[in-house]
Amino acid sequence: MKRLFLFSVFLLSGFLAVNAQNVDVNRPQTSESVGLAPIQRGNWMVGGSIGSLGYNFSSETFNINIEPRASYFVSDGIAIGLTLGGGLATRKEADNIWNYKLAPHVRYFFPEGSSSTGRFFGEGEVGIGGSTATSDVAFLAGIKAGYAHFITRSVALEAALGYTYSKADISSSNSISGLGVSLGFQIYLPGQGNR
Repeated sequence: MKRLFLFSVFLLSGFLAVNAQNVDVNRPQTSESVGLAPIQRGNWMVGGSIGSLGYNFSSETFNINIEPRASYFVSDGIAIGLTLGGGLATRKEADNIWNYKLAPHVRYFFPEGSSSTGRFFGEGEVGIGGSTATSDVAFLAGIKAGYAHFITRSVALEAALGYTYSKADISSSNSISGLGVSLGFQIYLPGQGNR
């Protein structure tokens, strides 16, 4: 009887100890229902790609870039802005290349397929770029499509797939093109009339 009593006490103590550990823990926020609020006319968008990976078909190079950007919403869902970029390209059997770019861009957020926590977007850019491999300044143009997922009212994580075309001398036939994947984030700041 004494053993049964001790066993019951230990079993009850263990059950109470396990229940005491069952505390409600706050989990990190993974999405926010924002609707159209972040992409209204007059708002600002700042951020960029914290890692942009790409492979160049013609020169067989692998690159990684950082592209900070700032944009202003001129209309609901349409933003214009400027992208700065810098990065490193590694080539087979050659020296590494440091590169840069300066490109105005236009971004459009599609109303189709959107949800209260995320939006698909398309973006186009035209600008200039260069590298340590040559002293020429190159013309570049690119398009990308992606998805922005809002984790808070003002912060979105993004993933995009894009194509870039670059030509160092418009009159010659030397050109470079390639696909790229980028991951980044944007911070959406309300404008004067949207606070």
